[in-house]
Amino acid sequence: MASTVANEQLVIFDLSGQKYAIPVLNTQEIIKMIDITPIPRADSYIEGVINLRGRIVPIINLNKRLDLARSETTRDTRIIVVEHKETSVGMIVDRVQEVGRYNPDEIERPESVMKENEFVSGVVKKENALWLLLQLDKVLPNISVS
Repeated sequence: MASTVANEQLVIFDLSGQKYAIPVLNTQEIIKMIDITPIPRADSYIEGVINLRGRIVPIINLNKRLDLARSETTRDTRIIVVEHKETSVGMIVDRVQEVGRYNPDEIERPESVMKENEFVSGVVKKENALWLLLQLDKVLPNISVS
């Protein structure tokens, strides 16, 4: 039974110098930064929408959503497109590092810190690195483009 839960995959990415992670199962694709059409009067972290092969996809800026330092767009900036409540949503990240494997035993939930942060569900310890595991249900707002 242990082998079925071992080695689950995460997309590891950078935001303001820190490594974050989301499950690969939630990820549809990773694309280079493209032009975003702004939406007037949207929340500050909603950058706008893109046309992704005929689909309108709302885009959020994770640095803004998580109240982190703002980052300049570089050639490494990416949009991670995820499935969220039957809608595709793009998340702007500073850089995608890798797809990493982890064992659920490697996740720690420091209660004193996690109680104060609804967006992070745990910390994955990998050798000398720490990955903050994002809770997409909390990070992504109820976005609809209909």
